[in-house]
Amino acid sequence: MESLTHLAIVWAAVYAAFILARKTRLTPVLWYLAMGSMLVNAGFLPVEPDPFIRGLGEIGIVMIMFALGFEEQTDNFIASIRKSWGIAFFGAVAPFFTAYAVANYFFQDSNIALMCGLTMTATAVSLTMVSLRELDLHRTPAATRIMTSAVLDDIASLALVAILVPVAAGEADLNASSILFTVLKAMAFFVLVIIAGAWLLPVRTSGVLSSIPIFGKLGIRHVLAFAKGENATLTVLLLALLVGLMAHYFGFHPAVGAYMAGLVLKEEYFHIDGDSRTYRSTRDVIDSVAFYSIGPVFFIELGTKLVFDWEILVSVIPQTMVMTLGLFVAQISSAALAARYTSGMDWANSMMVGFGMLGRAELAFVVMDIAYVQNSILSTEAFYTLMITAFWLNLLVPVTISLSPV
Repeated sequence: MESLTHLAIVWAAVYAAFILARKTRLTPVLWYLAMGSMLVNAGFLPVEPDPFIRGLGEIGIVMIMFALGFEEQTDNFIASIRKSWGIAFFGAVAPFFTAYAVANYFFQDSNIALMCGLTMTATAVSLTMVSLRELDLHRTPAATRIMTSAVLDDIASLALVAILVPVAAGEADLNASSILFTVLKAMAFFVLVIIAGAWLLPVRTSGVLSSIPIFGKLGIRHVLAFAKGENATLTVLLLALLVGLMAHYFGFHPAVGAYMAGLVLKEEYFHIDGDSRTYRSTRDVIDSVAFYSIGPVFFIELGTKLVFDWEILVSVIPQTMVMTLGLFVAQISSAALAARYTSGMDWANSMMVGFGMLGRAELAFVVMDIAYVQNSILSTEAFYTLMITAFWLNLLVPVTISLSPV
């Protein structure tokens, strides 16, 4: 019953966040994070998250990313990669070296500095996209650039984590073979997803697969149309979970796989006898779960990670202030300039891209967990510095986006 009590508290906080968001005209994501922090420090939620709530939060972030990918047009995402490489590259390099330099100055440890740099490299794609969605900006060119760049940054960050964490922990050496293996693994995952999207999902297959009896006659539309579309939602959720598990097997966050699963699905696959009601009903269910019930649990649980220890908090004020300010300037300027001069966007949308890449959420906390809990690379002071910095950067995302001129 304790787990259900915690869930009731979380959902009450979600409801309160919606009310506060309407009153303040700020995105609910900001209030989810604040509610989580207030509840854990007030003792209403445990410092160590309930396994049930943690699991529900993991499902929530997978659902959010799948829903966002489901809304995105596949062709737009692929076309955006060519225009987003500069944003992804410069928008990752600048915060990495900024965090590394600040951490190395204050903590005088290259391994801690390295982990701080990795933590602050990956952008919180879900936080940004939900914030954009609340303002009806999630289908703008800036949103597509942010999403594409953030996914590319997350992939690069995960690859670097796999390579550099063992090095920082003293368990492995940095060598060409380990780098090559990680790169090939990343390429293999995306090749498999692309193959599934190009040849296994379409209604009518072509090429080599057309000679196989089952693939030659059946496509994803036939599966979705089974029992007049009654199982369409279950089918796509299963697909999201399977691709998420495949992403995890390849060393990525399951949410990245879920986003890719949503990305390869097209509206036309849901049309049954020319009727689009199956698509609309499936999307309504997914959006409801992702953005209004299960998905917000992730953000509440994320906010509970900021537990106040006043002695440590006071001791890391200088580090936190410098780290937050440095990353704020480095991230916005690098991403905005890259958007302007490598992607050809106007200044208003370029600034939106810079604001949208400020957040540090799920992947940042994964890196912190690996470096602090699992490998003891980070000191307690460095851990708190990163936690507080990530919290403030997350709070700045919906605020700066809401003030954007776009």
